Amino acid sequence: MNKKFHFAVFLPQYENLEYWKSQIIGIEKAAIEFSKFGIVLDYFFYDFNVVSFKEAVKKVLEFDCDGLLFAPIFYQESVRFLAEYEKKDIPVVMIDSNISNNDEHAYVGQDAFQSGYLAGRLISFAVKNERQILIFKITREIESTSVYLQRIDGFYSFFKDHEELTNFKFSEITIKDSGIDQLNLEMFAGINSVFVPNSRAYIVARFLEQNNIKGVRIIGYDLLKENIEYLNKGVIDFLINQRPEEQGYMGINHLYKKLVLQETVVNTHYIPLEIILKENYFPARKG
Repeated sequence: MNKKFHFAVFLPQYENLEYWKSQIIGIEKAAIEFSKFGIVLDYFFYDFNVVSFKEAVKKVLEFDCDGLLFAPIFYQESVRFLAEYEKKDIPVVMIDSNISNNDEHAYVGQDAFQSGYLAGRLISFAVKNERQILIFKITREIESTSVYLQRIDGFYSFFKDHEELTNFKFSEITIKDSGIDQLNLEMFAGINSVFVPNSRAYIVARFLEQNNIKGVRIIGYDLLKENIEYLNKGVIDFLINQRPEEQGYMGINHLYKKLVLQETVVNTHYIPLEIILKENYFPARKG
């Protein structure tokens, strides 16, 4: 069995981004495990801007491979890229967000709508009489991502589906990613719970701690160092973990099963939603 299988891995640059670094750890783990079967990975990274993404798209379209692992961050551009890539008739696995209506493409990741729905349920458990909920959007230019919008949609849907949960009042605030200096006390006046639909819950937590504001529940996503710090301090109440390492591993595993073993594979792998609280967070062992 000397045939080589080239898999293109098309992801955002990960140097300073723990979430994407974890994806790479999972991908590398699969690469090592399957290398004896002739699997070779070729990486195409792009910066978090559309220009860089479009440059990378050209390279990926020109590159000859057997399978593609792709994280579609920029929605419109990714849809266009996939439409073009389909002409090559090469299997595609998407991780992190699923933007395709094409049943041929595989997806490994969370059900974003469901994860927002879960966040709504967690907030409803946590709240007794105080019902002021703030949805705090801390965005890069890229948060037109479908994941982000689906989470918010899922969050509201939970409350629509549970009419007995009356008197909940919702407000939304959007700030740009650069951070904490854009927050002010007025934003949190009368607020009892904050939902941050991405990995930046720590920015809200840091502000509340610095200003000694207590009794506000925060729910967010992803086990970033800063998020864990505020979870352990009791400032963040819940984090929904997307298990990025598992996503990366399963993405490569899917291509391996489909192309090397020629197995029939299910195209949608939803990673179970994991609710992390201070009491059930156990850090991974240091290698």
